[in-house]
Amino acid sequence: MSKSVSDRELIEVAMKAREMAYTPYSHFQVGAALLTKDGKVYPGCNIENAGYTPSNCAERTAFFKAVSEGAREFAAIAIVAGMEGGELIRTAPCGVCRQVMMEFCDPETFRILLAVSPDQYEEWTLERMLPLGFGPKDLA
Repeated sequence: MSKSVSDRELIEVAMKAREMAYTPYSHFQVGAALLTKDGKVYPGCNIENAGYTPSNCAERTAFFKAVSEGAREFAAIAIVAGMEGGELIRTAPCGVCRQVMMEFCDPETFRILLAVSPDQYEEWTLERMLPLGFGPKDLA
């Protein structure tokens, strides 16, 4: 994708990533699409495990994929979710995912798109979603 990835395109990637979700227990499928500052997009889906604790959220899947390939600067993430075979519902990232975002993103400028379609979404900043977040700057 080019450097000028639109919100609509980012949401469409998240919707496609959701199709890959492995959710045999909850049947709640989540897709994410993480946009780097240089325009690359990393998709992610949630992956469940019978032990529950080893499960991984779509947002962290996208972040870990990106970081494992050398990406460190991020601009936005689109998130879509809903029950298998059902309509999308607005779903915010869990606290663990927000903390991972805090590790790599500027809370004032990182955008979080909570989408139910490519044309219907809410835009949040990480700062608004995680007020008083603890990150690398707190250890400096």
